[in-house]
Amino acid sequence: MGSLNPTDSPYWQINVPVSLRTADCPAFLLDLSAKDKGIISTPDSQYHVLTWPEVQLIISRNRIDLFQRVPSELRRYLAYNWELRQKYGSVMEFVLQERLGWEVPIAAEGKPFEEKTDIKVLWNDWPYGIDERIVHLVVWTKFELEDDPKTDDLTEEARAKINEYVDEVFGKRAGKENVIWFKNWKSLKSVHAVEHFHVMLFDPDPDFVREITNGDVPLSRKV
Repeated sequence: MGSLNPTDSPYWQINVPVSLRTADCPAFLLDLSAKDKGIISTPDSQYHVLTWPEVQLIISRNRIDLFQRVPSELRRYLAYNWELRQKYGSVMEFVLQERLGWEVPIAAEGKPFEEKTDIKVLWNDWPYGIDERIVHLVVWTKFELEDDPKTDDLTEEARAKINEYVDEVFGKRAGKENVIWFKNWKSLKSVHAVEHFHVMLFDPDPDFVREITNGDVPLSRKV
């Protein structure tokens, strides 16, 4: 059958069975960033799955650029997003139409975190390479979470409001020690123009996850 990862294979053939390899690079793997190309070039067997303490450390140090997907999962993610762009024009349009069901222009009904209709909690469709006991959710909001242009990070006021929300909604049900959140820097966002931040829960009650996401299932489990 042959190895999935012969050392002389081009990057787009890594983690791909021999029968499915292509001589030319697929369109969805062209023009990758150096980071993504490096990940795609890595055999899954060499990938280190992050533990909960490692996830906590990355977020506490605001080094969210260190989060990566398992190489074969990154390949699936890039392929799926490429198809979405062909069909919807952009990933943002797909998220708005199919995942959130929100109309443009997006208008909040109240101040930040006041109205439940301004918030939707869903699974992260393509989670990072982390301990499978960690549940990765995304909190989408119709209101803006203000960034400080000098730091490319949240303002202290916005951070305080998110902390209060996360403690109330997730901390009380999952335990504060099992909850951590982060918001991508603008330069790292995969979906622009729709405000959101990420919440990770360590080994939460599945019933709570179903409740808070209204029974959502991540796309990575469907395709």
